[in-house]
Amino acid sequence: MDFDLSEEQQLLKDSIERLLAAHYDFEARKRYAATPEGFSREMWARYAELGLLGLPFEEKYGGFGGGPVETMIVMEAFGQALVLEPYLATVVLSGGLVQRGADEALKADVLPRIAEGRLFLAFAHAERQARYDLANVAATARKDGSAWVVSGEKSLVLHGDSADRLIVSARTAGGPRDRGGIGLFLVDARAPGVLRRGYRTQDGLRAAEVALQDVRVEPQGVIGDPEGGLPLIERAVETAIAALCAEAVGAMGAMHAQTVEYLKTRKQFGVPIGSFQTLQHRAVDMFVALEQARSMAMFAAMMAQEDDAAERARAVSAAKVQIGRSGKFVGQQAIQLHGGVGMTMELKVGHYFKRVTMIDLMFGDADHHLSKLAEAGGLIAA
Repeated sequence: MDFDLSEEQQLLKDSIERLLAAHYDFEARKRYAATPEGFSREMWARYAELGLLGLPFEEKYGGFGGGPVETMIVMEAFGQALVLEPYLATVVLSGGLVQRGADEALKADVLPRIAEGRLFLAFAHAERQARYDLANVAATARKDGSAWVVSGEKSLVLHGDSADRLIVSARTAGGPRDRGGIGLFLVDARAPGVLRRGYRTQDGLRAAEVALQDVRVEPQGVIGDPEGGLPLIERAVETAIAALCAEAVGAMGAMHAQTVEYLKTRKQFGVPIGSFQTLQHRAVDMFVALEQARSMAMFAAMMAQEDDAAERARAVSAAKVQIGRSGKFVGQQAIQLHGGVGMTMELKVGHYFKRVTMIDLMFGDADHHLSKLAEAGGLIAA
């Protein structure tokens, strides 16, 4: 199998890395994080100019028709730079839900505006009681004539405080954990009855708690079957996990590179500490864990387009397990090999470790996905 990037993919990679090298050093990131929205709208406009915001969408919606590999390239570069902008929330998650589930009118309304950088979306799905169960939805949507009225509470809505619209999951039928009876509704974030409380997460990004009180959604705001939204949610989350795996690899690669550089420059007993064999072995162990994670991230990206839902779920869970384990190991080693300075906010390596830790927890940690994999009979079914 050929794992080399095509000429177009290599050009994409080079373009993103040049952009981030020029505009996303650690000091710039601090400035972006200090803004009320927690990211840079100027950088968002640059992503739009480069075509990144429309990358996964069809050309007729202003996109480039890219696939999971192109998303992997973008997210790995974003992981290396610790990018704060809501690419995952708006383009990968919410854009993916609209692209796969909405009717043509809604796609034509939403996707071009995402691609142009004029519309921010957030996926409001997680609830406090649900943990990692995607089918555990207590928010409700009831019919009112031709429209729907949505009520409920959503937690940890990534970039929910800056979104223009929210894609809200709500139960239209069945019990709290039934797979059927879940719908997806596109809600104006400033509509009457929508309450948002934004906050900063441990990795420097933004999230929000969202409460909906009798929020009216017209028929054109329904995404797909109002009782069959769960398969669409699962597919979007699996694509998002594959993207997060790539982002984690970018962050781990940066942690490893910075640690090796520190070992070459930090001196003890008059010599660089990188000359000590024990520390060399630990740097090599970091590299092995990084490459294991990279292989599984590539596997997840390739399997994200798999039509067989069971095969796709197994592949994504296996990748999430390896990413979680590698991220923890590489991060711990990076902090320890930097010594006390590794714990400070002034050093970037600690911020990388926070981000990969949060990635491990998003959509199920390594232990959760290991359990799912075991229940499914392993990565390769008997």
